[in-house]
Amino acid sequence: MEDEFVFITKISPEETYQKGLVRGIGDDAAVYSSSDQMEQVVCVDTMVEGVHFRRDTLSPYQIGKKGLAINVSDLAAMGAIPTYYLVSIAVPPSWTEEELTQLYKGMNELAETHRMDLIGGDTVSTNDVLVLTVTAIGLVERGKARYRDQAKAGDLIFLTGYAGTSAAGLDLLFQKGLHGPFSIEEQELVKAHQEPLPHVIEGRILSTANKRISLNDVSDGVASEANELAEASRAKFIIKSDKLPIHKAMHSYPKEKQLKYALFGGEDFVLIGTVPKEDAKDLEEEFHQIGLMFEIVGFVEEGEPGVFLLEENKMKKVEKNGYNHFKKRG
Repeated sequence: MEDEFVFITKISPEETYQKGLVRGIGDDAAVYSSSDQMEQVVCVDTMVEGVHFRRDTLSPYQIGKKGLAINVSDLAAMGAIPTYYLVSIAVPPSWTEEELTQLYKGMNELAETHRMDLIGGDTVSTNDVLVLTVTAIGLVERGKARYRDQAKAGDLIFLTGYAGTSAAGLDLLFQKGLHGPFSIEEQELVKAHQEPLPHVIEGRILSTANKRISLNDVSDGVASEANELAEASRAKFIIKSDKLPIHKAMHSYPKEKQLKYALFGGEDFVLIGTVPKEDAKDLEEEFHQIGLMFEIVGFVEEGEPGVFLLEENKMKKVEKNGYNHFKKRG
């Protein structure tokens, strides 16, 4: 297998059988009808030790917290209210019971924040590495789920938080190890990687707004997520490099490095989306009134679907370049 995204397209069913299915494969989560008023939103994600996390950059507690956060972020990108989660874990002999307890403690702390219930799962042994699979379930008002395919020419592109902080924090962990030493600014970046906070409140605002909005979460970098929106909407996205929100802790970094982290870093778990130009100001004011970020970073126009970076009056195409499990390396 050379490309996981091509493979997913190949195995996606051509027809479905359940009348209640609203949206299946192809977005951040699946959506199906659960009542006259609400729809259910379900997503699943797997983390493999040595591929998605390393024990020299994350504690067991942080691994668990991030394992749930990844899924909660997908629910946020659909505008959903998190409600339940299930955990399947394959445990190797190298993990102790105390470490596993800490892993579940990390998940539980995030779950308490969003009032989510752990309702089941599976625990098995393995001779290899730890594998953590979390399924998260949420609810959204009927017809209010947000999808990737709603962008149109004339829309503005927005982000609900900083881009590139998690990648910068990961690089610092690679350089200095799990326990530092880190400056105050570096600690902010490291925490952004170790304990990212899904933008659930932001997703709910965008879900309940009576506006046409496309939405995605930044798990694989702005370039990858913007490309997913552009492909789904069959639209051309223009991102202005000088408008990308960069955390103050990264201001001492060269501009080229800031841009690399923002576009290709991933795991920021902020939201990226589009909104009609005439509606952007209202949303911006609503976000800012409660202390939340809403930054306009570009615009949508007609043309070949894809993402283009506008930098110093020069335009260049930005490829997806998100993490691909089956891409040949080295």
